[in-house]
Amino acid sequence: MARGSRLARLAALGLLGVLTLTGCELGNSEWWEHNFVRWGWPEGVTDEAEAMRELWVGSTYAALIIGLAVWALIAYSVIRHRKRGDELPRQTAYNLPLEIVYTIIPFIIVSALFFFTVVTQNQVRGTSADPDEVIAVNAFKWNWQFVYPETSDGNGEPVNTVGTSAEIPILVVPTDRTLRFELASADVIHSFWVPEFLFKLDVIPGNENGRDNVFEVTVREEGAYVGRCAELCGTYHAYMNFEVRAVTGDEYDDYLAARESGLSTYDALEAIGQPGDAGTTTPLDLIQDKAEDQLQAGD
Repeated sequence: MARGSRLARLAALGLLGVLTLTGCELGNSEWWEHNFVRWGWPEGVTDEAEAMRELWVGSTYAALIIGLAVWALIAYSVIRHRKRGDELPRQTAYNLPLEIVYTIIPFIIVSALFFFTVVTQNQVRGTSADPDEVIAVNAFKWNWQFVYPETSDGNGEPVNTVGTSAEIPILVVPTDRTLRFELASADVIHSFWVPEFLFKLDVIPGNENGRDNVFEVTVREEGAYVGRCAELCGTYHAYMNFEVRAVTGDEYDDYLAARESGLSTYDALEAIGQPGDAGTTTPLDLIQDKAEDQLQAGD
């Protein structure tokens, strides 16, 4: 058997194995949707994630069409200009019309991709004049604080949640409402990242007008989603985890009312039938790590 044939068989078997394992893991219908409807794009929970998925799928279809066209031209050239004898074919130094065509076509392709990318980016980063909810997110070494500016805890301060070394901060948000997040950093660059949003935003300190540290989303699915700092911000960067708890609009209103009455984040969540503790991530043993660092420094 020729070496090329053996390699082709191995490649085919490898591809079949990958497809089979992927199908077993996801299930046939989910596998089909993941690979041939979303083309590998993760399933997000926001309207903005859906807009990005449409851009991804459209770009993938465009790439497939262009790829098929290129392969067809290669096959045509191989067949049309295959060797027919020992006579040297006529040599052509220039083909101006062809050169113009393969200069213009890539320019059109790049321009189209640029146009749709900018449109989607403007949609994802766009803000409305009057969002349904505004939440301030304060990042600092190495924790998060979530503030609800339009509330009061009875002491003249807005309701807020901040994490501790033993408690993951929980950001409670409503579904089906436009949410504006206004981000700020007290020290260095952090990054607000929720994987299910399919979006992250660097939190730049010293941004006085706040324009670049603002984004909006509309969450469509209830659930608990892990959040992380996605920018290396110092020694305990890995400890900057949080949880987004997406609840119905009525539950969200009840949660804020419970917080305004003086309940803690844990008790207010329990009052609306939600777990009081984060379930997507757990605190790391910061005290133990500090003790180990001090011991190593002493050595």
